[in-house]
Amino acid sequence: MSAEPTVFIIDDDDEVRSALALLMHSVGLPVRTYASAVAYLDAFDPAQPGCLVVDVRLRGMSGTELQEHLAGQPLHPPIVMITGHGDVPMAVRAVQAGAVDFLEKPFHDQVLLEAIHRALERDARQRGQASEIADLEQRMQRLTRREREVLHQIVAGKRNKVIAAELGISQSTVEAHRAKVMDKLGARSLSDLMRITLLHDAASGHASGRG
Repeated sequence: MSAEPTVFIIDDDDEVRSALALLMHSVGLPVRTYASAVAYLDAFDPAQPGCLVVDVRLRGMSGTELQEHLAGQPLHPPIVMITGHGDVPMAVRAVQAGAVDFLEKPFHDQVLLEAIHRALERDARQRGQASEIADLEQRMQRLTRREREVLHQIVAGKRNKVIAAELGISQSTVEAHRAKVMDKLGARSLSDLMRITLLHDAASGHASGRG
């Protein structure tokens, strides 16, 4: 697939798919269409940026079931839900589950395009954060066991003298480890080190919760 952000349209109505694809082409947005959620999943590539425009009431796997399935993926395109038979509770559930918008047919082209652009912007933000976290994880993996211990003590707000006493090493050794930690993590200051560590811990906690 192309790395260019793409709009994936999933609707089991041939005319709707064709009309929406034509609309995307008219504004210069790359588009791929699918007649079912399963067909989309068969071609799903988490590395492909973009967004989904999904009909709620698909034959086979529904749009909401697809949304639930994708929620288990580390990264997936944001979703714009569309339907010809929507109701308020259905819309609320879709948005609470992370949908960018929920549009009832017939809708104005501009309304859909605005929702798609919001979804593409969200996807770009999510992918930027995912890239930063992946890079951070690689840097964390470079730390030795002792450097990790020193890092945890630093983040806890302890001074070098206290860290040395608790770990049973000299203060100069703590200072040497501290310098290596700063260098390996690319931290320029203590506040930068705190930010990096908190971001890593938050990402690790989210991944654990998802699993």
